[in-house]
Amino acid sequence: MEKNKLSGIERELVLQYLIDGNVPVIITPVSENETDDDEIHSLNSEIYSIAIEAEHISVLKEGIILLQNVSSQVVDFEGKKVKVEFYFNKVGLYFITEMKTVSSGPALVIPNEINRIEDVYTEQKYDFYCDFYYSVGGTNSSFRCYPATNIDLFTRPIWSSIQLEKQQKAKEFLEKMVPAARKNGRAGNGIQLINVCKYFVEKTENKIESIQGRLKPFNILFVNHERIVLGFEKNEAFELQENQEYALNMAFSMKDAPSITRNVFVTFRIDNIYSKENENDFAADCSFTSLKEEDCRFLYEKATSNLFI
Repeated sequence: MEKNKLSGIERELVLQYLIDGNVPVIITPVSENETDDDEIHSLNSEIYSIAIEAEHISVLKEGIILLQNVSSQVVDFEGKKVKVEFYFNKVGLYFITEMKTVSSGPALVIPNEINRIEDVYTEQKYDFYCDFYYSVGGTNSSFRCYPATNIDLFTRPIWSSIQLEKQQKAKEFLEKMVPAARKNGRAGNGIQLINVCKYFVEKTENKIESIQGRLKPFNILFVNHERIVLGFEKNEAFELQENQEYALNMAFSMKDAPSITRNVFVTFRIDNIYSKENENDFAADCSFTSLKEEDCRFLYEKATSNLFI
């Protein structure tokens, strides 16, 4: 923990930055018995982080953050220990403090200790991934896409796979997406939209990372012999465009010989881009524009478990 703790001079610079800029923060209640050397956990899985925009924040020179006109959810945190996260010159920082109540409403006292956020890497083994190829400013580049953790690929999407308590919200997303999907007539039977709804309602939000603005791997939400659906977050450095053509290479590890990989190279067009109301999370519904016949057969049989005739 010490290596991530800001020095006294660094803390003063951050404090002045907060006073001058009133930057947005994310607040998460944390367990009362956590120590500085432990991983910090939320009180329980039903409590979500809350993002507070800059216009609802003012910072006093004494190092007190005043929260104004905030939601009742924030008020419920009063008297509790909270983790406060924010970006300082694109570097993710956090501190732990107790939410107080003053005459103007909720307030946070900035403690002496402010820490850098560390990235937490979870090692996972994938038997399928994609390399996405693109060009920016005449420079060709690529990045890797991985299956979304909460979605089963190569099975027919079913509505019951969405958590019961989130199905109403998912239905609202679906009702917004269907007209857009029908407009250009390129959404096929639309079964892939179930996975888009699941991705939107079950995706964890409001996460601040060690460095702001990095291009993160896209999530693979759906694949068959006709299309692929990718979930992603907004990024200023790279923006997908509807009706634009891109290329990717899909790599499959063979069950009988995991060290052997089958590669399927495709080009595809983005038919529709759907977004959540936060305008930060998106899903691109894409149809293949070039695909070898033997690869089409392979994807069809993998996605449907039926022979390609």
